[in-house]
Amino acid sequence: MIHRALVCLLLASLAWGQAATKPAAAPETPSKAQASTSSASPAAATPEAKTPAPAEVAPDATVITLPGVCDNPPADKSKAADCKTVVTRAEFEQLLDAINQSHMPPPARRQLATRYATALVMANQAHQMGLDKGPKFEEMMKVNRIQVLSQQLQQALQEKAGDVPDKDIEDYYHKNAASYDQASMQRVFIPHSRQVDTSKDKVKPTEAETKKRQEEGEAAMKTEAEALQKRAAAGEDFNKLQEEAFTFAGLKAKAPQTNMGNLRRASLPSDQAAVFDLKTGEVSQLISDPSGYFIYKMGEKQTVSLESAKEEIHNTLRAQRMQESMQSIQQAASPTLNDAYFAVPEAAPAGPGAPPAKPQPKSAPDRK
Repeated sequence: MIHRALVCLLLASLAWGQAATKPAAAPETPSKAQASTSSASPAAATPEAKTPAPAEVAPDATVITLPGVCDNPPADKSKAADCKTVVTRAEFEQLLDAINQSHMPPPARRQLATRYATALVMANQAHQMGLDKGPKFEEMMKVNRIQVLSQQLQQALQEKAGDVPDKDIEDYYHKNAASYDQASMQRVFIPHSRQVDTSKDKVKPTEAETKKRQEEGEAAMKTEAEALQKRAAAGEDFNKLQEEAFTFAGLKAKAPQTNMGNLRRASLPSDQAAVFDLKTGEVSQLISDPSGYFIYKMGEKQTVSLESAKEEIHNTLRAQRMQESMQSIQQAASPTLNDAYFAVPEAAPAGPGAPPAKPQPKSAPDRK
């Protein structure tokens, strides 16, 4: 029991400063302490002039030694040297594998070994004080067991979802062939509105005047956008048209690059993806969305090969299968909450002019 609680303490103390990794299952601790009559050695190995490479250390070689830490310390202090805990390389690497850190670099391994040794000492002291007894400890162990099992299930589902046959990848590729169209494109972006210059106004404009200026500016930008589209279709340089668009809009910011590089159909918003149907050299009609107007020019088109898209498709199918597995499990038993116990406090009365509070969703009736 105490060793399982130790794992939770250990995992809570790990702070590697690395990027987040996928959820890790809590590890089983190493096998029970191995008693030995040899002299005690430090808790962490002291570096020598030449530290042996991990491959040179035998699996059954001791890598951590904790003198004075054992499950049943002898009452006779003269035999205290017999009380110690040792962890072999195989046991330590079993811990690394359990927390998904098998490829941890040497400095981090040393840090983990130190923290693990400290946690062993703390767990042993807690055991001596009887803190691993009683209903609170048992309840915490039950919660930790549920958490560990949930994490192990997710890991098992991830591994199963990642086993995607090549045939499934090939079928997905051919079924979604349009998604692997790729083309080099140019694009001109025209803002919807012009910047209104009020610096020369002697009197602050009224709300109605401001609105009128805005409407006139939007109308002028639409006319300009239509003219720019015709010029683009006639073959004018897109960089020149882009600069003119920003100048006309009164923007001081640098105009964006018109060369979009190689794009995929999925790279564009759904209302702009139709530009992939253009032939090489063709210019699109004026496209409008809430952010502004767009003009595209189609460049060279090609299709991403199956071999190049294989990893991408594998990841897509793995994510889909993982999501389906989780949904299937979660939908198998939808929880029913007792509204009398889990009642949500009503919101305070809204003040004048405030929107009415949204009603709280109710749980399903209590099942008997």
